[in-house]
Amino acid sequence: MYCTMIRRVASTLVLLFTAPVLFGQPASPPLELLVLGSGGPGAAGRAASSYLVFVDGVARILVDAGPGSFARLGEAKVSLSRTDIVLLTHLHIDHAGEIPGLFKARAVSGAGPITFNVWGPAGSPGHGEDAHFPSTTEFFRLLFGPNGAFAYLKDFAAPITQHVHDIPAPVHHPASAQIFKDGDLAISAVAGYHGDAPSVIYRIDHAGKSITFSGDIDARGLPALGEIAKDTQLLVFNSVVLDPPGSPRVLYSLHSPPRAIGQLASASGAHALLLSHLSPMVEEAGDAVIESIRQSYSGPVTFAKDGMRLRP
Repeated sequence: MYCTMIRRVASTLVLLFTAPVLFGQPASPPLELLVLGSGGPGAAGRAASSYLVFVDGVARILVDAGPGSFARLGEAKVSLSRTDIVLLTHLHIDHAGEIPGLFKARAVSGAGPITFNVWGPAGSPGHGEDAHFPSTTEFFRLLFGPNGAFAYLKDFAAPITQHVHDIPAPVHHPASAQIFKDGDLAISAVAGYHGDAPSVIYRIDHAGKSITFSGDIDARGLPALGEIAKDTQLLVFNSVVLDPPGSPRVLYSLHSPPRAIGQLASASGAHALLLSHLSPMVEEAGDAVIESIRQSYSGPVTFAKDGMRLRP
C-alpha cells in the first residue's frame, strides 16, 4: 500500500511538471520588447539604437537599426523569420546604419518570399549649411534598388518585396495618424523634431498593451510625443543630454534633457519609462538623471541595456 501511495504521488508530480505540455504552454505576452541597441552615436561599448518588438511571442517589428544590432540579434538567439514591419525614427547612421545587415539576416532566416512594410521620415532638401536627408523611399532605393549598393539582396536567398512609406515632415501642430492595422495590432506615428534631420515618433498598440518610441527629439517634438504617448504602458525615451548647462549647448537643439523627460512622462500618464540611446555622460550621471526625472515622474524608470527584454 505504501508503494502504491508513492507511485500515485510520483504520477501527480509528473502531471504537474508536464502540465504545460499536456494542456498548452502559457500564453505569450501581447507585446514584449527586446533591446538590441541601447547606445548612442559613439563607440562606447553598446550597440546603437535598435529594438525588436514581439507580438504574441512573434518577433515581428524592428524599430531602428543602429550599428551593432546585428551582433546583438545573434547573441539573443532570436530569428527574424517572421519580421515584416520596420519603423525608422530617422536616418542618422546610429539609427539606420545596420539596415543592410539585418535585412540579410532576415533573408537567410527562413524559406519563402519576404515582404517588408517600412515606414520612416520624408526627406529634406537641405539649404546652406543644413544637411540633405533623402526620404525613406529614396534611402531604400539607394540601398536595394536596381542600381543600389545592395541590389543583389533582392533575391539572394528569397524574393524580397519592400513597401516603403514616407511620413511627412511636421507642421505647426502635427497630429498622429494610424499607419498600420492588422487585427488588434495598430501602429500610429507623428512627425517629430531632431535638428535638421526629419524624424518620427511611433506608438504600437496590441491587446490593451502599448509601447511608444520617442526617437531623438528636441523640445519642439515634446507636444506631439505627449499626445501620442497618452497612457502608454511603456515609453522608450532617448536620453543623451544632462539638464542645462551640463551638456554642450548645441545638443539641446537635438535632444531632450532629464527634467523635460520626467515632465513629459508624467503629463502623458506613461506607466513606465525606459531610458535608452544612452550617452556616456548620462551613464556617468545616472543618479542625478533619475533625481531630475523624479521631480515630476513617480513611475518606474529603467536604464536600457543591450539584450534587455521587457513586457509592458
